[in-house]
Amino acid sequence: MSRERLLALVPAPRVLATTRFRVEQFAPALNRAGIELVVRPFLDEEGFAVLYSQGGALRKIRAAAVAVARRIGDLVRAQGATAVLIHREAALVGPPILEWAIARALGRPVIFDLDDAIWVPYASPTYGAFLSRLFKSPGKTHFTLGAASAVICGNPYVRDYAARYNAHTTIIPTVVDTEIFRPIQRHNAVPVLGWIGTHSTVQYLRAILPALRRLAEQRRFLLRVVGGTLEPSETTGIDVEHRPWALDREVGDFQSLDIGLYPVVEDAWSVGKSGFKAIQYLACGVPVVASRVGVTADIVKDGCGFLVDHEDQWVPRLTELIDDSEKRQQIAAAGRAEVVANWSLAAHAPRFVDVVLSVLNERKA
Repeated sequence: MSRERLLALVPAPRVLATTRFRVEQFAPALNRAGIELVVRPFLDEEGFAVLYSQGGALRKIRAAAVAVARRIGDLVRAQGATAVLIHREAALVGPPILEWAIARALGRPVIFDLDDAIWVPYASPTYGAFLSRLFKSPGKTHFTLGAASAVICGNPYVRDYAARYNAHTTIIPTVVDTEIFRPIQRHNAVPVLGWIGTHSTVQYLRAILPALRRLAEQRRFLLRVVGGTLEPSETTGIDVEHRPWALDREVGDFQSLDIGLYPVVEDAWSVGKSGFKAIQYLACGVPVVASRVGVTADIVKDGCGFLVDHEDQWVPRLTELIDDSEKRQQIAAAGRAEVVANWSLAAHAPRFVDVVLSVLNERKA
């Protein structure tokens, strides 16, 4: 049987969560359907490290230029592909030239996957407002939406926007393999409250530090911060442990927590986020306390954790979980069951394959 080839253009190597969870983890299911997945990142690992570090504007521009040159070479690979999946954008810089070349000049069917509100102007804390404006093309998302044969959206908010430009939209949330993200027995001497993110998203954790300081006056706990750094002056009175994020420790860091923190400040960007951290916490049997923003309200259902509407709710919700280990276990079991049923790779891989097959079959027709 001849095999189809799906070329996936992604922003960065698998160290970027969206590359792993929006694209790479569907490779086995695609393979079983006779489709070879070829993943090509815009940035290599060195370029990713440069672009997603603080400072060094000239080094970032140089890394982006090298990546653009490499991506142009991927146009040759696109010629040999049956279809092309573009996750977010073919290149992190400039207008949709590559998207136009693939869809119009080469005539390859495009599957466009977007998990967040990437059309919203966003001044990244990583590379700042100036480079954000230099790198980004506001009309790129609109062009790719219109040129795509099918659009995969990470949540209803994204789907509602995408549907303005393309009628062929499907919601497939960002999901986890629940055979990998699974609960373990924890034996922490004191309850461990955890936050896992990046130095770009640690701003959301900072928003609830006043509540955590008040909590620390009443209860003993350890705050484990993975992937971001808080200054000592910010965490006075809180017992804090910082860990650098590491791919080989990703699952273990989630499993090590007693309570997961998922604070989000509501704005045009964050309301379109996928709520994926909540899914990772719950898959690992970790009760989550989260801001009621966007799709998170659909993930953290009654009995799976607590949703917070304003700052003064963080302390009582966290106190309740710290004081009642039995309730934590009940919530952990309910959250795990919710993810297995509705937010798992097993539940959604067949749907992802169906979208790809529909595009391939339409091309043959």
